[in-house]
Amino acid sequence: MAILIVTDQTDRWPSDGPSVEVVDPQAYITQPQYSEMRGAKVFNLCQTYRYQSVGYYVSLLAEARGHRPVPSVAAMQDWKTRSIIRLISEDLDDLVQKSLAPIKSNKFTLSIYFGKNMAKRYDTLSWRLFNLFQAPLLRAKFMQEKDRWQLTSVGGISAADVPEAHWPFIVETALDHFSKRRSVAKVKKTRFDMAILRNTEDPEPPSDEVALQKFAKAAAQQGVSTEYISRDDYGRLAEFDALYIRDTTAVNHYTYRFARRAHAEGLVVIDDPTSILLCTNKVYLAELLTRHKIPVPKTVVVHRDNAHTLAEELGFPCVLKRPDSAFSLGVVKVKTPEQLQQKLKEFFADSELIIAQEFLPTDFDWRIGIFDRQPLFACKYYMAKGHWQIIKHENANRGRYGKLETLPVELAPRKAVQVALKAANLIGDGLYGVDVKESDGKFSVIEVNDNPNINSGCEDAVLKEELYRRMVSIFVRRIEQQKAGVD
Repeated sequence: MAILIVTDQTDRWPSDGPSVEVVDPQAYITQPQYSEMRGAKVFNLCQTYRYQSVGYYVSLLAEARGHRPVPSVAAMQDWKTRSIIRLISEDLDDLVQKSLAPIKSNKFTLSIYFGKNMAKRYDTLSWRLFNLFQAPLLRAKFMQEKDRWQLTSVGGISAADVPEAHWPFIVETALDHFSKRRSVAKVKKTRFDMAILRNTEDPEPPSDEVALQKFAKAAAQQGVSTEYISRDDYGRLAEFDALYIRDTTAVNHYTYRFARRAHAEGLVVIDDPTSILLCTNKVYLAELLTRHKIPVPKTVVVHRDNAHTLAEELGFPCVLKRPDSAFSLGVVKVKTPEQLQQKLKEFFADSELIIAQEFLPTDFDWRIGIFDRQPLFACKYYMAKGHWQIIKHENANRGRYGKLETLPVELAPRKAVQVALKAANLIGDGLYGVDVKESDGKFSVIEVNDNPNINSGCEDAVLKEELYRRMVSIFVRRIEQQKAGVD
């Protein structure tokens, strides 16, 4: 991939760099040779990234040309978003405290040039921030309050904002960065590149190692190379054509930021950020399913003003759910008025709204896997022995899960599949696992999950390798459509 440095100060860069071309911004914007160039990575070092400035248009046109600009327009917007900065500050908290502990002042500014600071002791923090915010030249500001450091702002800086004495270091660091990228570059032998985001420390990942290997094999057979990435690879997303998230998702979490950034960069993303946002909040799901007349257990969106009516409306036992609960955590069965009051107080401490549902005792839940608005697999998830849920969290290993039975979709109850499809289609065309209860011959949707489990010998027990082949073919079709500009 060609590397372009687009800068107003072309004279600062050596002409004999490692296959790096230094370009004036006006030339990049106007000359046909750059608009016709394919597969370039553009490091935008313009004087300003202000909206509709030359620097802004360099990144905007780079994206339109299929180039990969650093920073991207999405990154420029992230710098201005206080909520993004706050979330990332929380994500890096341990590293920030450790890195800045020796500093005596209550304020600190960190200058980051191609992922490095002139003081080597800040390299780890600098690299993490560079991966998250992706600009050649960054400046992060920290403030210490009550003996803890907080990231207060971070953003790209222009070449004009760099002290003259720093330029030799910048040029050296940039050329080293480009040289390393060249040395690890792979000869492209496949049509597309896909990143698989996973967390090797997750004790209960959505896919086991064997399932991921099967997926990678199916991808290779269709001309797609796969690479595992971790939370530290945020800055590499633009290198890929697709992102497949096999890490437990949440909105207040790096998985959502990965999905959001990948989507902004034009990648095909599963799970897409909208699906994560909608599926992980049970208040939204309850309102959506009720509005569209999807059969659900009797459900109440609980707030402080109607909490006193629950016992009369639902009776006992009933089920309380935190809005963002997952893997049956934050879901409790209450049997008495005393338990109800205790759990309501506990849940209201974290959220102004809670979901309460009637309790439907069943031996198993149906899990209908859906991808691209088509059923992919059908499973029976049985309740853990002696428990009312499929997971008994207090059991460490043995007896933690109920048994699982996978059936051909054609043999699953037609009404269960139909109601699952109808519910999932309200969210989008992503990958979902819809939980359906069968009680007294009626089928009720419990929830629609993004990021459903797909494990070897479980969800793939019927289709086997064909399941992964079908999934990869959907990715391939979407990548082709994306590159062709087809909605």
